[in-house]
Amino acid sequence: MLNARKRSSHKGDNGVVLVIGGSEDYIGAPALVGLSALAVLRSGSDLVYVVAPERVAWAINRISPDIITRKIKCKNFSVKNVKEVLKLAKAADVVEMGNGISLESKEFMLQIIKKVSKPLVIDAGALRVIRLQDVKNAVLLPHAKEFEALLKNSKLTEKSVQEHLGSNVLVIKGHPNTIIMSKNKTAVNTSGNAGMTHGGTGDVLAGIITGLIAQGNDPFTSARIAAYVNGKAGELLYKKLGFGYLASDLVKTFPIILKKYQKIIK
Repeated sequence: MLNARKRSSHKGDNGVVLVIGGSEDYIGAPALVGLSALAVLRSGSDLVYVVAPERVAWAINRISPDIITRKIKCKNFSVKNVKEVLKLAKAADVVEMGNGISLESKEFMLQIIKKVSKPLVIDAGALRVIRLQDVKNAVLLPHAKEFEALLKNSKLTEKSVQEHLGSNVLVIKGHPNTIIMSKNKTAVNTSGNAGMTHGGTGDVLAGIITGLIAQGNDPFTSARIAAYVNGKAGELLYKKLGFGYLASDLVKTFPIILKKYQKIIK
């Protein structure tokens, strides 16, 4: 069960998230970052801020008025932007990074991961440039190819990776099974179907996990529940639409399933 929500809570009490993402190199970046940010809100968090290159941020604003953007004057993030982004991260409970970021921004991503003092959710491009040993208090969400890159960079094997997780949680995305592991626990999620191969479904999962952590839930529980509800949303959508459902449909559907884990207290 997730942490209960206080009936007397005010805006900001239930999670503030900063999403760092986007690049002018990727035309689809605004959609991917926007999906993840909307998933943060749909998970129950109060506020989500997206920091992105200026043109990308304007495109994200057009996706939804619910997303607040911070516009950085650049085409791709660089080390010149680290100080400004870290300042924005101070107001957040959790920072999510990686969606739609160009690999040209490698040094930027490495410095953010090293210097940010908040819990992290690391996805997509960021997973290809980091070593597990340099990360702490993070949830990492690799698919098969990203997992290969993470293992190679970290000089680890599939068998040895768990003992080197430290304070991190690893979510190895796949179908029929998604594996969620911390240093001492492992869970296997079997919900979902072959329609989860649509682009953006992983970005939605990252957003759900980020939103749940921002609401005070522990990372392992957040990852386990998020993987389940994301997959069950896919199952529900398949019954209605077959394999024609989209990641944006998941964003609208998963809150129905997540609701059973949510409670309100006085």
